[in-house]
Amino acid sequence: MSASSIPRRIRCLNKTQKLSVAGVSAVAAAALSLSLVPAHAETPAKPQTEPQAASAAPVVFSLAPSAPQARTIQASIIEQHSTAEKLVQAADAAKAKLVAAAKAKAQAAAKAKAAAKAKAEAAAKAKADAAKRSTQVTTRSVARTPVYANNLDGWISEALAIMKAKGIPGSYDGLHRNIMRESTGNPNAINGWDINAQNGTPSCGLLQVIQPTFNAYHVPGTSMNIYDPVANITAAANYAADRYGSIDNVNSAY
Repeated sequence: MSASSIPRRIRCLNKTQKLSVAGVSAVAAAALSLSLVPAHAETPAKPQTEPQAASAAPVVFSLAPSAPQARTIQASIIEQHSTAEKLVQAADAAKAKLVAAAKAKAQAAAKAKAAAKAKAEAAAKAKADAAKRSTQVTTRSVARTPVYANNLDGWISEALAIMKAKGIPGSYDGLHRNIMRESTGNPNAINGWDINAQNGTPSCGLLQVIQPTFNAYHVPGTSMNIYDPVANITAAANYAADRYGSIDNVNSAY
């Protein structure tokens, strides 16, 4: 069979496919080879004294490439290789699909891992920021805590802050006016001659409070010392609020 008589599809096959085609073609050609011995042929007569001659070698007739049987075999071979190619292509496509699916799965897993990491980092940052803000607020609060002067003005100002927190009425002017009348601003002042002193409970401190009254109207959070300026002021203001409505309403001995 000449190269021109082989279809282009077969000429384009790879080395393995060409070997396969060649092998199948050879087998087919061999299968279709005819070993013919004429039926009417007879062995020439030989003298009885001579042994019989061996049968003549068969005459082999090969099919021509243009024979119908050869074309049928050729078409069958082409069809087989076409089917094989389709199977290979299908296998390659399935393999590519599996590889693509595995790649997509790996990418999705990597993306989910990255998202989880970003979320954890964001949560950690938010927590750190919150802690930082809390520290800053605490620092600012401490910095804003008022430091009162250790004098009459500072004592009155601190007492007013406590009175406001406890809901005890009174003003700076009301406190200052009564303090100046009762003790002239001396936190250690003590009255040893009035009726209270005669009864054994002298009036003491800035607002001249006797001990029983101080104990009864003491404001929690202040000193228990009757001579403590802030404790004395707040206890006296608490007593005046209970009896007169406010220290501001007191203009004489109370």
